[in-house]
Amino acid sequence: MSGAFFKSLARDAASRYPARDRFARHFAYGKLTGDPVFEYLLSRGLIRDGVPLLDLGCGQGLLASLLDAARERHARADWPPDWPAPARPSHVRGIDMLGRDIERARAAWPPGEWIQGDIRNAPLGEAGTIVVLDVLHYLEKGDQDTVLGRMREALAPGGVALVRVADGNGSLRFRTTIFLDQLMCIVRRQPLARLHTRPLTAWLETLRSLRFDPEPVPMSEGTPFANVLVRARAR
Repeated sequence: MSGAFFKSLARDAASRYPARDRFARHFAYGKLTGDPVFEYLLSRGLIRDGVPLLDLGCGQGLLASLLDAARERHARADWPPDWPAPARPSHVRGIDMLGRDIERARAAWPPGEWIQGDIRNAPLGEAGTIVVLDVLHYLEKGDQDTVLGRMREALAPGGVALVRVADGNGSLRFRTTIFLDQLMCIVRRQPLARLHTRPLTAWLETLRSLRFDPEPVPMSEGTPFANVLVRARAR
């Protein structure tokens, strides 16, 4: 999926986790190289420069670690010529419910503000870019709407939300997505969660009702998943 450059960049990002935490390093490298969304975000310059970045359901802070590694590579002039320069957000805030992942994020990239909390009620602050990847389906529909509404309120004028969801269209890819999400809960020793999904058309309709202009991009290339990245600009 990823070229040699991005695999090397993923190794740099993974090395930001302490050597004693082998799980964090292996997970970081595997996730970054196995999930097309991270390379896509960098290669298209979707993280805005100079504005606050809010990462909801941030896990162990992979995105911040990747951006930090990317800026270091770019400063050494080791960067693909057709990619925009990696963003330097003015502030990074990540929120996740798992305390051990928040501790890993703090260890990997101390400048970030890493909060153990629930994205349904934790303070979001203001943001120019909001990223929420594969998180909303763990919430019930009403809570999904609440979080999306809070995101809209947190976005500055012209801000962008990058929301990845599973297209709940009942396809084999969709069923595989749900199965592997549940499997990952087991691997990470988390309780199995009931998942709440919607067809892509319903996600887009909800975003429009909240004064977003959403643009969906399939984000499953090279994987068995039914994932879609929605770039939603605040009106």
